Amino acid sequence: MPAWGQEQPAPKYSAKVPPSILTPDTVQTRIGTLKFFDGLPDEETVKKVYDNLDFVRGVEAFLSGMPAASVYAACKGFAAAGIKPNEGIGITEDLFDARSLLLTGNSTTVYVFSCLDLKDGPVVLEVPPNVLGPLDDAYFRFVTDIGQTGPDQGKGGKYVFVAADYTGAVPADGSFVIKSPTYSNLFFFRAFVQNGDIPAAVKGVKEKARIYPLSAAANPPEQKFVNTSGMQFNTIHANDFHFYEELDAVVQNEPADFVNPEMVGLFASIGIKKGKPFAPDERMKAILTDAVAVGNATARAILFASRDERSKFYPDRQWYTTFIGGSSEFADGAERLLDARTTFHYYATGITPAMAAAKPGTGSAYAVGARDSEGRYLDGGKTYKITLPAPIPAANFWSFTVYDGQTRSMLETDQKLAGLDSNQKDIKKNADGSVTVWFGPKAPAGQEGNWVQTMPGKGWNTLLRLYGPLEPWFDKTWKPGDFELVD
Repeated sequence: MPAWGQEQPAPKYSAKVPPSILTPDTVQTRIGTLKFFDGLPDEETVKKVYDNLDFVRGVEAFLSGMPAASVYAACKGFAAAGIKPNEGIGITEDLFDARSLLLTGNSTTVYVFSCLDLKDGPVVLEVPPNVLGPLDDAYFRFVTDIGQTGPDQGKGGKYVFVAADYTGAVPADGSFVIKSPTYSNLFFFRAFVQNGDIPAAVKGVKEKARIYPLSAAANPPEQKFVNTSGMQFNTIHANDFHFYEELDAVVQNEPADFVNPEMVGLFASIGIKKGKPFAPDERMKAILTDAVAVGNATARAILFASRDERSKFYPDRQWYTTFIGGSSEFADGAERLLDARTTFHYYATGITPAMAAAKPGTGSAYAVGARDSEGRYLDGGKTYKITLPAPIPAANFWSFTVYDGQTRSMLETDQKLAGLDSNQKDIKKNADGSVTVWFGPKAPAGQEGNWVQTMPGKGWNTLLRLYGPLEPWFDKTWKPGDFELVD
């Protein structure tokens, strides 16, 4: 009971005050003891609650700002590798491997990628036939698909990307004119390999793919391709105080309203505001350093220990999805699935509705495995086996890729592929047509072709990919086994 109510007689004009609207003189909370005089916070309480408010907003800025920092880090990493926006195109001529840090990259497909910068005007992207992938904006929101699920329907074509504030002329030559709400944009597409002929897929890209400013369309410069296979560069956002500097760089570069007003206000509340220097004082920097540590831990808990039952593929298996809800906007009616957004963007790169629109025989299906059959995290120093029952429902092929628990990028091992796929000729099937795959530091005798290497002292997880998933995947009549600990 507040002191005033205890010491004073009731006034002549008295309200019937419910206790629920009153503030006690002393309140015990998780941030300590809070003290008030008749509802007025004392100096120490004011300090505690503002420190807590800045901390909470710092954590939320990490979780909500992650998509923007992720695109920024990717484009910065590409530029460091010689792939400058509007100029260079990166291509994995000899596939990805663990030397390149990229969220959930894989070593089974030729990837092509770059960033666009629309601040100085429209940019042209000429796309070759027989490719597939998305272009996303600076907040990792879907803008358009390219290739088979895009406007060119896999035939190839010319895309012209313009910023939302562009008012100039655009070509009337049949180009696909696409408007983006942000200046920076990121694209990835897969060049499909036919009959194992990787050089042919690379050649097809180099013959047709082009990127240049629309202002240079009359005389485009010679296209620069950068083979990133084997290159050491980083495209993953920071998980320390530098994260906020990455986020600030995005806010300064993009239109003031590149995200909704609520989020603009969130970023501004911790000092990240367009047109203003981000210069936290000693107190605020200490709070944000703590906030990003808790934000990072929160993202890891959401990703690797989800409390959302919708993440599970099967009630009796450890497999789960990072694409909860099946919406590329992480929407469930009027609700934004905040933890689902964190799960996806902390783990993966690239967003498109096509991820949720796969139909039997088309697209790709993805399942994450991070725990063994007993629910324990997978340990790189131990050996596990897993069996995929026959027939495996993949019209094209299936694959496993192992990822580092720290980086979410491909696990550094002595195996270039950091996994295996069903196109490899030395994979052995069991008598019933099922396939057993072994994961561990050393190959079990006689299982070298069915073995994926892991490393002692390292946690790891894997993505099972089904290319051209068939009906038994969708109706769940087919289930992959769990990881069984062997030793």
